[in-house]
Amino acid sequence: MTNLQRLLLEVKGINLQQDELSIYLQENGLQPHDEYIPSSQANKRNIYRTALSILESIANNPSTMKNYKMDDTTISDFADNIQNRIDQLERKIRTMPIDEQSDSNFFMLFNS
Repeated sequence: MTNLQRLLLEVKGINLQQDELSIYLQENGLQPHDEYIPSSQANKRNIYRTALSILESIANNPSTMKNYKMDDTTISDFADNIQNRIDQLERKIRTMPIDEQSDSNFFMLFNS
């Protein structure tokens, strides 16, 4: 599975061109056609950050903030719902563990 395919799983129902999705991925440090590594917390975090960027872009579009009626069903409060999802993703990203960048876990307390 590539990073682009994993992103498509995360943003189901949002129709964007593949070029647009590739730009979002590149802005968050991922190459669209590189293999997605599920064991990498950094990779997973960047996928979530990319999904968050996409949702924030949708939230910045005033035409999407209206109420919709489809097949006798009203979809209201779109702005509130998308903001709730944005908040959930931000919380998830903040609580994710960060990959260790080095082999040692000590730091210099005193530096002379």
